[in-house]
Amino acid sequence: MTIRQNARRLVWPLTLTILSLVPVLFHTEIAGLLGQEDGLPPGLIALAFFAAAWLVSRVLGIALDQAGSRRRPYPRLLKDLIAAVVFLSAFVATASVYMGQGAVGALAGSGLILAMLGFAIRNVVADTLSGIALGIEGPFRIGDWIDIEGLGRGKVIEIGWRTTRILTSDATYLILPNSQIARRRVTNYSAPKPQYRAQVAITLDHSVPITRAREVMLEAVGKAKLIQHDPAPDVRVLAYEEGGITYALRYWLSRFDRDVDCRDEVYSLVDDALRNAGTLAPRRRIEFVAADRLPTPLGHRPDPRPAPQPAAS
Repeated sequence: MTIRQNARRLVWPLTLTILSLVPVLFHTEIAGLLGQEDGLPPGLIALAFFAAAWLVSRVLGIALDQAGSRRRPYPRLLKDLIAAVVFLSAFVATASVYMGQGAVGALAGSGLILAMLGFAIRNVVADTLSGIALGIEGPFRIGDWIDIEGLGRGKVIEIGWRTTRILTSDATYLILPNSQIARRRVTNYSAPKPQYRAQVAITLDHSVPITRAREVMLEAVGKAKLIQHDPAPDVRVLAYEEGGITYALRYWLSRFDRDVDCRDEVYSLVDDALRNAGTLAPRRRIEFVAADRLPTPLGHRPDPRPAPQPAAS
């Protein structure tokens, strides 16, 4: 937002705060001029509390918007939480003015009712508290590409009090309760930077030397147009097993939404290069043998006695 827009957001809260604080700060002088006793109406004090809370919450919201514009936007949940805490403080201060010492007893008497209500809506409370924790800790923000273990992956669209809305790569909404997200492992592909490194695993036969395999794959991936070439791709050996040698072809992406297309391009280029180089040696050989060389079935022994000859006519 521009400076003018931010100033417009502060006009009414600032005006109401000033108008409500003037009688509070100068109530003695005003009472003397009017010839009344030095007393301040509780309603005026409550108005001053809530006007100040409105102004403070609006200023903090603008500060979060400015900070989020330089990096990534903060979730709306965090701004709502700050506003709720500020207005709750104003409500408690107003209740103490109206009720005096009786405010503590009233709150204690309602404890049982609050406990029963909390048990009835425990799932909603769990989702809300998890949403507050996600808003404070900030494992992801609006616009981040995340992978929630066992639940799904996609781009974060909205972080609410109870649920988080994710746009999947199939252009569908995935709405998840915050309590489920808080119990799962979350992988953020957009933090700390949008760039990240991906890899594909390729297994080749032992007959292909490691140096030759690395050379062919790097030459092939060097023709890719969707991946980043700074930093340059590289090849590492993952496993040396009986079934073959497994390589990890690692490359960098500019953002997560290109992952599927980049993976398809890398596999296609490497497959063409390996076939043209003649390095796709067969990993399994099928041998045809004569019938008399087939192994004897388990539990069956051939009869050592010669077969009976037909009688002479």
